Amino acid sequence: MDNGTLSFMIVDKIESRLFLFNADGTLVATTPVLLGLARGDDSPPEIGTRKLSAITPAERITPAGRFVVEAGKDLAGRDILWIDYDAAIALHRASDRSSNSGRKNRASLLSNPVVAARRISLGCINVSTAFYDGFIQPAFRRKKGVAYILPETRSLNAQFNIPEIKAAEWTAAGI
Repeated sequence: MDNGTLSFMIVDKIESRLFLFNADGTLVATTPVLLGLARGDDSPPEIGTRKLSAITPAERITPAGRFVVEAGKDLAGRDILWIDYDAAIALHRASDRSSNSGRKNRASLLSNPVVAARRISLGCINVSTAFYDGFIQPAFRRKKGVAYILPETRSLNAQFNIPEIKAAEWTAAGI
């Protein structure tokens, strides 16, 4: 990992799950998450400058990649963890959405065992209030961190520029 001395998280979009680690790579906690409604690995161009009402269902993507994250505030003054400020992608409490933002109760969807049911956001990553307050805030309150959001439409190798190792190379290396 290239997190240096920073805490980091891995978000597995296929399983809709977040894994939080200390800087030394020790797993601290894991939790289910809510993700963007649409499958995909890239935020649409200029998505962060659009009105929420102008974002189509097909554009509600949680982007994949490596992001330097930082604590901040949303427009209502609530604390959030910015993942990609320009694309308006953040990690926040599922309960922070306004009550008129949809018919489904986001907090209760976190316990739904059906992964597809947890694909409902505009692209942000939502966690329970207890997880945010108990783990995210302490890990990132006073310092930056790193988020690795795993792809769902392309390979890990392609997303993170990892050279592919062929089976013959593994055998030659004695692995």
